[in-house]
Amino acid sequence: MDTRKGPMNDIRQIMAVLAILFLFGCAIQKPARSVIQTEETAEAYLNRGVTYSQKGEFGRAISSYNKAIELNPKFAVAYLDRGYTYSKLGEDERAISDYNKAIEINPRYAMAFNNRGFAYRKKGDFDRAISDYSKAIEMNPGYAVAYYNRGRAYYLKGEYDKSWEDIKKAQDLGYKIPPKFLDDLRKDSRREN
Repeated sequence: MDTRKGPMNDIRQIMAVLAILFLFGCAIQKPARSVIQTEETAEAYLNRGVTYSQKGEFGRAISSYNKAIELNPKFAVAYLDRGYTYSKLGEDERAISDYNKAIEINPRYAMAFNNRGFAYRKKGDFDRAISDYSKAIEMNPGYAVAYYNRGRAYYLKGEYDKSWEDIKKAQDLGYKIPPKFLDDLRKDSRREN
């Protein structure tokens, strides 16, 4: 350490403090730059899409999912969520197409099978819906919503015994069945459970 006194030593000390402050400032700025970069990731666009969808801003949601897919064409969740948004808009063919793509990317994606089954059920294609719900259940035996959805499809086909089996299983797994549906099932099947 330089113990000399004088203007040169003072300048060296000031320069050392400035260098430390500069380096400290750069260290603080690096995270800020990474935050800006993450705003342009597929995951960030997916999250925006989910937020827009929850607000009912479906056009903006679809635009965000499109950008997520553009950035990562193998992003199965983005296809799933865009499909869900299309389904909310009544665009079931587009929804099915997105669910197909999600399943192509991840053939074990139980939620994609469940959601595609829901789109088929909305179209009145109960057999395909039941097939998709069954695949979702095969992949995830604890998937209560898939049991409920399959039970609804069986109900719509008039297969009340199978409907009751799935509804009971969904309840056993903790799913709360809408009372109106239970009332309809009881009335149409002429049984209590």
